[in-house]
Amino acid sequence: MITLSIMLATIIQALDGTIANVALPHMQGSLSASQDQITWVLTSFIVAAAIATPLTGWLCDRYGQKNIFLTAVAGFTAASVLCGLSASLGQIVAARLLQGVFGAALVPLSQAVLLDINPREKHGSAMAVWGMGVMIGPILGPTLGGWLTDSYNWRWVFFINVPVGALAFYGIWKYIRPSPAARRMAFDGFGFATLSLAIGALQMLLDRGEQNDWFAATETWVEAIVLALSFAYFAAHTALRPAGQTFFNYRLLKNANYASGLLFIFIVGMVLYATRALTPTMLQGLMAYPAAMAGLVTAPSGLGTMFAMLVVGRLVGRFDLRLLLGTGFAITALSLWWMSGYTLVLSRGDIVWPGVVQGLGLGLVFVPLSTATFATLSPEMRAEGTAIYSLVRNIGSSIGIALVQTLLVRNTQTMHATLAEKVTYGNPGLLDSPVYNLATPEAATALNNEITRQASMIAYVDDFWLMMVLTLLVIPLLLLIRPPAKPAAAAPTPAPDHAAPE
Repeated sequence: MITLSIMLATIIQALDGTIANVALPHMQGSLSASQDQITWVLTSFIVAAAIATPLTGWLCDRYGQKNIFLTAVAGFTAASVLCGLSASLGQIVAARLLQGVFGAALVPLSQAVLLDINPREKHGSAMAVWGMGVMIGPILGPTLGGWLTDSYNWRWVFFINVPVGALAFYGIWKYIRPSPAARRMAFDGFGFATLSLAIGALQMLLDRGEQNDWFAATETWVEAIVLALSFAYFAAHTALRPAGQTFFNYRLLKNANYASGLLFIFIVGMVLYATRALTPTMLQGLMAYPAAMAGLVTAPSGLGTMFAMLVVGRLVGRFDLRLLLGTGFAITALSLWWMSGYTLVLSRGDIVWPGVVQGLGLGLVFVPLSTATFATLSPEMRAEGTAIYSLVRNIGSSIGIALVQTLLVRNTQTMHATLAEKVTYGNPGLLDSPVYNLATPEAATALNNEITRQASMIAYVDDFWLMMVLTLLVIPLLLLIRPPAKPAAAAPTPAPDHAAPE
């Protein structure tokens, strides 16, 4: 019951990162907002969640894990209601900020509780369950959001969280015992403020950079300067004070497995979310897929992820974690190589099967990686450790999405210019074409549109190649991970005090 309750909380938070994307055009008309303004519905949630995530560890130490979990679920559910009831852009942006603040703790706390209530030999299976909630949410979000928007209206994208949040709240309140006495740690206000400024500036820069033409805009320069100064102050402040008196416990980075795990989850975040962001826009923009159909053909990748996680949960502990991780990264690279052969003529199977294979690969990566990252971390550091782990994954996804979108726009422009050079009156293929004969303005417009489609397809293929190369480059780094020692069979694992069924 504990597992079910906390996974419900995880799923609604993971879902809300993407479920609102397909509803933005409907919100834009309903709230009388411009295309530039409506993107704040997404940006506000991302930035608020990123800033609040590092606070999870300190809040749990100060007020207790169960209390923070209940507050986060209740606040997230209430904020969802406010989002659905919003009558103006300002109201929904404010409600999404609240959603991000309260929802930030849900994913790291669910991971920490699952590690706490399971003995070490079952950590692989526990991380498989947790990983399904974290990874299925972003995959199913656009499909579910499209169906709710088309069948009802965009407000149900948020109202759907209410019954799920209520069940999660009841389960956590009923089945998780109160945490032991809190340590009443002092709050490092300067450390939190500088880290929050740095994270907020980074997220704003990544989310709005392409829209602002990057450093051609004053806004981007301001965000970059704030990021650099804030992070420099945070790093110096943390390094010069004792570990117990800083907001971020830098002793976490002295754990080799944990530090390596942060590097790998950063790469996984880049590859997973960047690819997820590319495929639907490619299908809808170049192949005229409706939003619902684009969601349906990309959703089967979630089935591959679920199957891989169910299997690999049983393999963790029997095989070297590095072997499982290497296999997962290799399968992911294979799927991206498959996608790099995409053209403008694709059947639905050409889209579904590479997605399923990629889901298998990412499922094989996610579970062993989570297990290895926390295998040697002491239990009292898990709340803060899982919060930083989730933060790094989210930053990786933001950087990955910003990178592929920027390359997509610029490579499209470059390839359009290259292809247009071949368009001349002396080209025999154009002279003989009944559709693209340059003698009429209509034919010239049709030809330009086709060149743009071809250039965009080449740019998408370049992005898939880049993701494949990044995935292959990370495989040799697996040697940095030390396999955790197997626990002694004779030593019973004591039940935790703060997360146990009644």
